Amino acid sequence: MSIATQIAPCLPYLRRFARSLCGNQDSGDAYVVHTLEAIIADPSSFPTDVEPKIAIYRAFVRVWNSINVNTLASGAQMEADAALTDRRIEAITPRPRQAFLLVSVEGFTREEAAQILDCPVAHVTGFIDDAGREISAQMATEILIIEDEPIIAMDLETLVEGLGHKVYHVARTHKEALAAVRRERPGMILADIQLADGSSGLEAVNEILMSFQVPVIFITAYPERLLTGLRPEPTFLIAKPFQPDTVKATISQALFFDTKATMPVKEGKVA
Repeated sequence: MSIATQIAPCLPYLRRFARSLCGNQDSGDAYVVHTLEAIIADPSSFPTDVEPKIAIYRAFVRVWNSINVNTLASGAQMEADAALTDRRIEAITPRPRQAFLLVSVEGFTREEAAQILDCPVAHVTGFIDDAGREISAQMATEILIIEDEPIIAMDLETLVEGLGHKVYHVARTHKEALAAVRRERPGMILADIQLADGSSGLEAVNEILMSFQVPVIFITAYPERLLTGLRPEPTFLIAKPFQPDTVKATISQALFFDTKATMPVKEGKVA
């Protein structure tokens, strides 16, 4: 199969990545063009020992790291045209920016991102952590945790505060969660769906969303209750036992892209 045939299906996704990385469509497209020109001039710059999508992203990152394409619009035009996320991404330093977008937007695993960035997986994890801290510095917020298990709640609180956010309340029941929100609106909610007194964190979240929109991450031992095929399903769902890196990356992603939850999230029955 020719290189052109391998690359073609990947180009729309590469353009999306380039635009997010550069914060500007014209500049992103220019980098894509330079990447294709580099591959045409030197086909060996397109790796053949990895999947084609990984290969084209790796070639692109090498070009992006090596040259400055001066095709940015004027400051006034960029301010008018750039989306909020574009302006946010420009504030993140380059390598963390690349790792964060590869994993959070492009859907690569950390192992695949390490292949693209030509670095150890541990470095990718470090880059994503750095991105999380830089994102938090831009948009630190107050977080409500709805969790009835004290050890898990403490672990989540440590993770949240490690990213630079503040936990203003840990609610163990539906009633506590609603009372906390009446006192102060959170910037994000981390919620279990089954609580200590038999009440539902899911119902609490749905009631909260009737009053205002907020990013919500469900962290539960019963993910199948929310992955029912019914719409809407939650955008962010983490299964217990969770990996700390997963929670940190998901918090950063939800805040960075300002992903508000849609209600009502529907729960299915466990067989």
